[in-house]
Amino acid sequence: MKRLAVIPARGGSKRIPRKNIRDFHGKPLIGYSIDAALRSELFDEVIVSTDDVEIAKVARDLGAATPFMRPAVLADDFTGTFAVVQHAFKERAQAGFCANEVCCIYATAPLLKAHYLKEACDFFEREHADSLYACCEFPFPIQRAQFLDEKLRPTPVMPECMPMRSQDLPKTYQDAGQFYFYTAAILGDNPPEHPEHRGFILPRRRVVDIDTPEDFELALIMYKALGELGLD
Repeated sequence: MKRLAVIPARGGSKRIPRKNIRDFHGKPLIGYSIDAALRSELFDEVIVSTDDVEIAKVARDLGAATPFMRPAVLADDFTGTFAVVQHAFKERAQAGFCANEVCCIYATAPLLKAHYLKEACDFFEREHADSLYACCEFPFPIQRAQFLDEKLRPTPVMPECMPMRSQDLPKTYQDAGQFYFYTAAILGDNPPEHPEHRGFILPRRRVVDIDTPEDFELALIMYKALGELGLD
């Protein structure tokens, strides 16, 4: 069994310039994802897929490998994560490293701990799944969401659920934006026709989506608070 960890980190972040290598409590942000991957001891290789020379150097200094530079066509604002992971998987296969499983870890996951990767990998393999994504529970029932028009007048998305108690509505989950596991089959040119997907639930305190400067500030606060409180 060979496992590959891929950390995508392009250089063109616009809302938070140089986000992936911005200082986060004394270490480049991407360093926390690299550290979690290495500490998990799951992976035969931990690589960073980037189009940016500076990010590549920082990644190597932090213990990851950068065996190739990502082509510009896969480094724009519209390329999805799956295409980047698939490219990395094929690049390494052409170089002789044929992974059975690939884990994509976002470069913006400073709250991720190695043991969650290990637990998720164990579940992924035990379930014989083709893919797995980290998720967390929505903090409020989505069945009671509302639209607002141009005059801020509310319209329920699901009117029939508005009278119901929150605890009587089924739980729903969102992509946590932390990590994904894939089999070689799902990343190949002939993926299974009916793939098996699984979700791995993370505690909400370990999930933060860093897209804006406000998100970055919140992540700094959450990281410090979790450390001071000793919360796993």
